[in-house]
Amino acid sequence: MNVCVYCASSSQIDPVHVELAAETGAAIARRGHTLVSGGGAVSCMGAVARAARTGGARTIGIIPAALDALEVTDTDSDELIVTATMRERKGLMDDRADAFLALPGGLGTLEELLEIWVARVLGLHVKPVVILDPTGVFMQLRALVDSLVAGGFVRPAARDTVRWASGVEEAFDLLEAGVAARGPAGTVPTPTVDEIVEGE
Repeated sequence: MNVCVYCASSSQIDPVHVELAAETGAAIARRGHTLVSGGGAVSCMGAVARAARTGGARTIGIIPAALDALEVTDTDSDELIVTATMRERKGLMDDRADAFLALPGGLGTLEELLEIWVARVLGLHVKPVVILDPTGVFMQLRALVDSLVAGGFVRPAARDTVRWASGVEEAFDLLEAGVAARGPAGTVPTPTVDEIVEGE
């Protein structure tokens, strides 16, 4: 399957997160998958791509021209796509992926994660979404979503469309199980009115 990985591009984070990204890339290769990434060559984004290729996996990098101009592009990608805009980049990443995996990251990672999470809740796709967070970076996000459920803003089923993992192998087990559980290719369930409202 094609696994889209959302992760940090900051060079100022704890190296443990870069190591996690490298472990993720190695697991993509070991399990016979393809990486879809944001096309960057630095920090976690670069680490996951390099490790995937080292293990023999194919990598697809998708980056907007504005970032390509800053020379942070993963030019070693097996397939490199330069888009005109960030929105086009995210749309192509969504389209090329069979599953989504979020590693610890910053605002960009949060934006991508929440957008694909809401799209899953609304029935716009049926692809599995997993958050791999062994160090608790997103602990407060998880608590916030739980509090939104308690307050009636989010239904428990919407919260539970995303799965959480504390280890790389567990994360890939969840992704693979989610892909296996999908219906025929292209099958997207029709959301209810309540699901549409709660996702807004």
